[in-house]
Amino acid sequence: MEIRLQKYLADAGVASRRKAEELIAQGKVKVNGEIVTEMGCKIDPKKDEVTYLDQKISTKDTKMVYIMLHKPVGYVTTAKEQFGRPAVMDLVKGVDARIFPVGRLDYDTSGLLLLTNDGDLTYKLTHPKHDVDKTYIAKLYGIPDEGALQKFRRGVVIDGVRTKPAKIRILEKEKDGRFCTAEIIIHEGRNRQVRKMCDAIHHPVAQLKRVATGELKMGDLQKGKFRHLTEKEVKYLKKL
Repeated sequence: MEIRLQKYLADAGVASRRKAEELIAQGKVKVNGEIVTEMGCKIDPKKDEVTYLDQKISTKDTKMVYIMLHKPVGYVTTAKEQFGRPAVMDLVKGVDARIFPVGRLDYDTSGLLLLTNDGDLTYKLTHPKHDVDKTYIAKLYGIPDEGALQKFRRGVVIDGVRTKPAKIRILEKEKDGRFCTAEIIIHEGRNRQVRKMCDAIHHPVAQLKRVATGELKMGDLQKGKFRHLTEKEVKYLKKL
């Protein structure tokens, strides 16, 4: 049975499906010795030979790895970074697989980040049509009134597009009114979305941490540390 080349690369743990498309476009992938750059290319895993950077790729012996990392502030979520800043991959050394982040957390945001070599799962968790709750704890400047909270909940316009409805509740207010702590739950994963939504209600983010993806919670995992997901957690993610 033929499958799309980018899916085959994802199944082999080379990269997420979206990243695999970039690799194909960059001419880094060959099928039967010929460079392929078209996204519509399909291959027969039983007959065709696929190479990435001239190394043969196979899905036969790919062991899937699923990791939860407590990302600290000051790390980028890309594998390599042009400015030489620390990357999250520096924190998961010793993992015997080519893993990649599921989505992103901003440089200034900490918290739960999933990493895997399961391209299909990455695609499902990051695709806009799959609404997966993402829960954050945010320290905000000032204290939003009820009007601002309702505006946030209905969705606000950022980058010219209205966000989907979201949840926000105040957990704690500082006595001097300078800051508050809020729990925020969104379904989308747009660039710097929580920060931009908070800017839109005139209560910018001072600190931001993601504490859960769906029912998967970070718990007491220490900053900069990672753990492998349990079998139960993996099954839960695949059912989303």
